[in-house]
Amino acid sequence: VARPIYLPIQKQRVFRSVYISFPVNRNNRNCWLTQPEVDGQEHCRRFRIENGDSPGEKDEMFGSPSTPVLENPEYQTRWYFKYFLGKLHQNYVGLDNDKTPFFLSIVLNEDNSTCVPICRAILFKKTGAQKISLAIPQNKVLTVKQILSNFPNMDKVEKGPKEIFSPDIQKDLLLLEEQEGSVNFKFGVIYMKQGQTSDDEILSNEYGSYKFDQFLSLLGDKIKLRGWDKYRGGLDIKGDMTGKFSVYTIYEGHEIMFHVSTLLPYSRDNRQQVERKRHIGNDIVNIVYIETGESEQEQETAHAQFNPTWIKSQFTHVFAVITYDGDRSYRLSVFSDEAVPLFGPGLPCPPVFDDARLFREFLLVKLINGEKAAFETPTFARKRQRTLDMLIKDLYSEHMTDARMTMLNRRAFSDVLADTPRHSRLKEDSRQIEFVRIGQALKLEAIVRGDAPTSLASAGGVSAGAVFKRSPWEANCFYPVFPAQAVTAADSWGENRLVVAAEEGTYIVEDGNTHRLIFDKTLQVRQVSVVEPHGILLLKAGAVNKEGKIYVFRLSQIEAMSEPKSRMDVKEHRLEKTRGVHLYALSRPGGARLRMCVAIGRKLLMFQWKHSAAWTAWCPSSDTDTVEGFTFLWEVTLTEHPTLLTVLDVGWSPKSPGHHSIADAYVCVGYKHHWDVVNGRTGQAKHLHAVDAARAKLVAAVDLYEDQEVQLLLCYNHTCHFQKLNEDSSPSTNYDFHWNSVPCD
Repeated sequence: VARPIYLPIQKQRVFRSVYISFPVNRNNRNCWLTQPEVDGQEHCRRFRIENGDSPGEKDEMFGSPSTPVLENPEYQTRWYFKYFLGKLHQNYVGLDNDKTPFFLSIVLNEDNSTCVPICRAILFKKTGAQKISLAIPQNKVLTVKQILSNFPNMDKVEKGPKEIFSPDIQKDLLLLEEQEGSVNFKFGVIYMKQGQTSDDEILSNEYGSYKFDQFLSLLGDKIKLRGWDKYRGGLDIKGDMTGKFSVYTIYEGHEIMFHVSTLLPYSRDNRQQVERKRHIGNDIVNIVYIETGESEQEQETAHAQFNPTWIKSQFTHVFAVITYDGDRSYRLSVFSDEAVPLFGPGLPCPPVFDDARLFREFLLVKLINGEKAAFETPTFARKRQRTLDMLIKDLYSEHMTDARMTMLNRRAFSDVLADTPRHSRLKEDSRQIEFVRIGQALKLEAIVRGDAPTSLASAGGVSAGAVFKRSPWEANCFYPVFPAQAVTAADSWGENRLVVAAEEGTYIVEDGNTHRLIFDKTLQVRQVSVVEPHGILLLKAGAVNKEGKIYVFRLSQIEAMSEPKSRMDVKEHRLEKTRGVHLYALSRPGGARLRMCVAIGRKLLMFQWKHSAAWTAWCPSSDTDTVEGFTFLWEVTLTEHPTLLTVLDVGWSPKSPGHHSIADAYVCVGYKHHWDVVNGRTGQAKHLHAVDAARAKLVAAVDLYEDQEVQLLLCYNHTCHFQKLNEDSSPSTNYDFHWNSVPCD
């Protein structure tokens, strides 16, 4: 699973002790709270505030929190543990073009959703682990160098990596993966009385209230520390040096220990409560429970007046402030250091939770996501990079001098050497058995000590009954009995139908019904679009191995078909001027007019549907057009054959967003190694982005719209490049991000 992308956004200038609107996320009100001056010295830390009070939340999320989903769940991101450890796989060590050491792990798996064999690879570098998944071509063997070339900036590595045969490498690579962050978490829980404004006062609260104890029981189970044999979160489990009790829970496989201020050792003689600060001050995320009156006004005042600088800690990056009223409702606001990337889930408006069970789940997910996001701040990223750099250099020195290393890395990647003498095969078999045995032992050891990122188990408090939680995204088999033939194109129709083009013809596949052939194999369909707002079906089709044409049908005609049609039966549905088409693209649904851009060799032709979607909705019986419904607009000639097309909203122009001629139409055109944006009225092309890769495969250009501004995700190989169209093209990779699998349109 790829990590959610937080694109750089220009921040507004903020002065001391002032709240200023920060419009970066419609689902959160994000303001800056800067530290006040102390003894004439200004502190430089600033905090972002989420309190569910943005206009976007009021309009879209009133009274309803967004779905709490763990970001970057370890059972999906910890690939080495999940897919490699305990299975036969290959490991390599080498130097990149900057002479920086790296490790590469490769394993053959089968995709659970498609049952297709795939190759998974992890590249361990000082900047972190990069992961990719590659489909294995039929009757073709992948080499290590080919696999390595799919990683960014690794396609021109001069010397091939060397294979490591020692089974001990598995323990080293597992250690490298664990540097991404802990599977388990420790969070501080601070009891505070309204009106307290310093950590000396706050941490000197010897006991909590009855309502605070209720809140603790909601978080988890009260456990006795002496003799505790599970995750301890840095607390003493032998001599009660950090208190006798604590609060512990499990959420989706994550063990969580809470450092509760009132359960940590209290000193009547030490105003600073050093023993409490030692743990709470070193927690990345802290919960602050403020004891207030029961009125809504008092609670709002407590949240508005809270300042995270009252609790002096350079380590804590996220504060979750909570109050409780007499109606069994919890109010939440979240303060995050400005360097922490945005993280979910978004707070509801107002940020009040009446259901304790739902609040607990929301809060735990928010805390876990907050700590993970905090690890991406420069402070922690630099520490992690230094640690990884040191570990990788040490491992490189160790394994490059291993006497057992040979030049066997030059063989093609396979599980077993081919064409080798019998005694060599027996020796290789013995090595592989020992390799797998050691990997399985390491995996079992991690599970026993509670560091296994594989469980979805939850426990404690009111959620003890929910042992497993389903993944928010999972594949479902839509139609299990479709004929075994290659599918060339498809599109959805309504909620339970598909139009599927395959080798033997084009079918309607409907949930609960038998698939139905509508066009036989004489009409070879290569592209399908169901345009429901206009009631039409578009096909790019032709005879076998012949040039294509665009065909236009009414959906009502398709529904009424009782017998499949041949290519000769549908001549009248061919759109003029489209002979030889190899590619077409449609404008986004919901626009003022449906537009279709057709590529024929180096020519681009633009067509427009003469009726609006609103007119079709009002007069469905009057809209019976097929090919005659399209009007030809313009034609331009490009410098080379396009491989991708995206029709852009005509409301944008490069120099004056929002001011345009109705005749203007812009198309993002992808070629072999670059993208341009073309103005169909003038024929002018503006260069967008070039791909510096030997084997670049352009995948898609996804258009995004915000504030009358067009933005594009230009996707190729395992990479997406983000670019605004009113900006000049720049070679910077600040807006590039990478996927584990090749994205598809």
